[in-house]
Amino acid sequence: MPIVEIDNITKKFGDVQVLNGISLSVERGQVIAIIGRSGSGKSTMLRCINGLEMINSGSIKVAGHTLTANGSGLIELRKDVGMVFQSYNLFPHLTVEENVMLSPRIVKKVPTEKARETAIKVLTQVGLDHRRDAYPEQLSGGQQQRVAIARSLAMEPQVMLFDEVTSALDPELTQEVLVVMEELARAGMTMLLVTHEMEFARNMADITVFMHEGKIWEAAPSEAFFASPQTPEARQFIGAGKSSRAG
Repeated sequence: MPIVEIDNITKKFGDVQVLNGISLSVERGQVIAIIGRSGSGKSTMLRCINGLEMINSGSIKVAGHTLTANGSGLIELRKDVGMVFQSYNLFPHLTVEENVMLSPRIVKKVPTEKARETAIKVLTQVGLDHRRDAYPEQLSGGQQQRVAIARSLAMEPQVMLFDEVTSALDPELTQEVLVVMEELARAGMTMLLVTHEMEFARNMADITVFMHEGKIWEAAPSEAFFASPQTPEARQFIGAGKSSRAG
């Protein structure tokens, strides 16, 4: 059974149709890169998978949980689905370790010492165990984003969602975050990521999904997609990306 099944979902904001009949199936351990122009519905789709936005119709099944238009099943679903955002959303008054411990303690009722053990493990995983007593303001943007990833990992999710997590970072800091994501992918984490990092999508994603006008316009194994996009819109988007990198 796929670990993520999105069946014909729609989403409107007022009179604006943002998602229009999206269907997608993701197998356990797959990495799915979601690309497309701003306003194509990429981040909205990701937020619907985590129940941050309620769909208007259709259904979403993630890790055995079903989300429908009435929003039922949200609490249980979020125990199994981690999400990392462009903004780090760390609590400034808490140390790195305390930020990572918070959700397991509150949501899963994990005892403090067990939560601390998990925090140390996941901070080691993202290369930041040595900064666990630091506060967010003492960290670089790349380090804060890695803490945000560790915070999601501490919940032991079955699926992780990444929404433009490197778009606010300079190239050097972007690379340190991408290295962590590559390691997660190699370890078998199921990941869906909205990204502008075309090389990462090409090299690490099993499937690349190109969204356009609120629809999945094209989806294919990444190597095939980047070698030969099948639609004019995808070809233009990929070509624009190459031109901007060349410049």
